Amino acid sequence: MARPTILITRKWPDQAQARAADSYEVRLNEDDRLMTTDELVRAAQGCDALLPTVTDRLDAAAINALPASIKIIATASVGYDHIDIAAAQARGIAVTNTPDVLTEATAEIAILLMLGAARGAPVAERMLRQGDWKSWSPTGMLGIEVSGKRMAILGMGRIGKSVARKARAFGMEIHYHNRRALDPGEAEGAIFHETADSLFKVADVLSINCASTPETRGLVNADRLALLPDDAVLVNTARGDIVDDETLIAGLKTGRPAAAGLDVFNNEPNFHRGYLELGNVFLLPHLGSATLSTRTAMAERALDNLDAFFKGNRPGDLVTA
Repeated sequence: MARPTILITRKWPDQAQARAADSYEVRLNEDDRLMTTDELVRAAQGCDALLPTVTDRLDAAAINALPASIKIIATASVGYDHIDIAAAQARGIAVTNTPDVLTEATAEIAILLMLGAARGAPVAERMLRQGDWKSWSPTGMLGIEVSGKRMAILGMGRIGKSVARKARAFGMEIHYHNRRALDPGEAEGAIFHETADSLFKVADVLSINCASTPETRGLVNADRLALLPDDAVLVNTARGDIVDDETLIAGLKTGRPAAAGLDVFNNEPNFHRGYLELGNVFLLPHLGSATLSTRTAMAERALDNLDAFFKGNRPGDLVTA
């Protein structure tokens, strides 16, 4: 029996690509260049499966343009807002994602962003690199201390819970808003807020960890930023479209929030250049899952789903609309 043919849209770590080649006929994007939709559709001709990442925008038009041979889209990401799930299901194409494996790495980045933003790391590093540090000063480069403060988590899923565990090491009191309250054992003492507005009012540090959905897009707006306490720090490792860029930039200029750490952006990599003019924002280029072990695990998890599918089994991470 002929082996299924899969298109891997971006370069994966060597271990994962070697595993894929052991089981499938593989088409690789050798130069790791972001393909246009037309290029992706052409490359998928004759393939049985598509293994994309968050950089591949598979809207309804792209899904409908895929060849009839495509039976499954196994995205190497926990988020799947880049895929029109309803359009895929209408064509009988299965979609899977890769939860769990990037939880800890992404939560680590949230803590890095919190500390870097709160303590003014971007400005301090630039000062050193540009030779502008002349002497230590008792009132120079004064940041925000987060120990003992209130950590407010917007979206207490796997990553949100991991952020909470790490924040407790700083003696932080954990608050959260979710679609539902967690069981007491899951919450581990975290305080539930029924509304996002209520959460924002206690957010000394606001960590955005919810999925991008029609309900959450644009949720961080001017009205909610106005609710933040003085010296609040905003951190986003979820999705850029949860935050209104113009509003956040305006808020950073007036001190609500006092600082922000961002790893995700609207229209990335073409993010809002207004952030570059601000000294109180710590920016990273979507590094949440960027460790070798995590990126390998993401690819391996996508292959696990693919293996199950082609053996006639239900993939463990099947996504439904």
